[in-house]
Amino acid sequence: MTATQGRAAAGNGTGEGRATGEGPSAEAPGTTGDRPGSGDGRGSGDARGSGGRKGGGAPSQPAQPIQPAQTVQPAQTVQPAQTVPPGQSVRNDTVAAVVRQWQTVRPDLDTGPMEIIGRVNRCAALLQQAEDAPLRRAGLSRAEFDLLGALRRTGHELTPGELARETFSSGAAVTKRLKQLTERGLVERRVDTRDRRVAHLRLTDAGRDLVDGIMPEQLVYESAVLSALDDGRQGELADLLGELLSRLEGHMRALRV
Repeated sequence: MTATQGRAAAGNGTGEGRATGEGPSAEAPGTTGDRPGSGDGRGSGDARGSGGRKGGGAPSQPAQPIQPAQTVQPAQTVQPAQTVPPGQSVRNDTVAAVVRQWQTVRPDLDTGPMEIIGRVNRCAALLQQAEDAPLRRAGLSRAEFDLLGALRRTGHELTPGELARETFSSGAAVTKRLKQLTERGLVERRVDTRDRRVAHLRLTDAGRDLVDGIMPEQLVYESAVLSALDDGRQGELADLLGELLSRLEGHMRALRV
């Protein structure tokens, strides 16, 4: 085709020029491929569907933050309520725990005596533990101090047999302790003038000074322990323990007869 023929074809509307690709494209400006109208200013279908059209539709809401899941706490075990007899309070000491354990495994047992005897024994053990501290510093055992204390409080000489009764000890045990205290210069022995088999014992000046130094410290500690009870309750407790002790001592003397 000549140049003249090409120009005629382009202007006669046959579209021959478009088909051959020799002339400029006659497609509408802004078109892309076969998709009409994509460049006419209206935007693509995707833009219209996404709400991006100016002035159209309600504004989108911001995304809500995701709350973390809450940890579920395990169910608490409900402890059974304690049954308290009328006139008594709930006791939470170590003996009470022991009593409750026995009541659980042997509900048929009467644990009433344990409520008293157990507490007497426990109190005695705790008090002796604390009171023995100054004795250990002085190099004395509890039994040795009891001998020295007996000689100090009676105010006169005692025989080994009398010391055994005063300290609730056996004769052999007293003889052994007296030997140690005599060697330390805390006790001195005097032989009876009428019967040389009998010895009379008394404190030396060093022994007296030692007892006099330890006793106040022990009494201060005991006062602090009992300060939780007023004078009335202390007197009541002393009366009850005195009555119990008298019965026990009478019972023990009866067994020895």
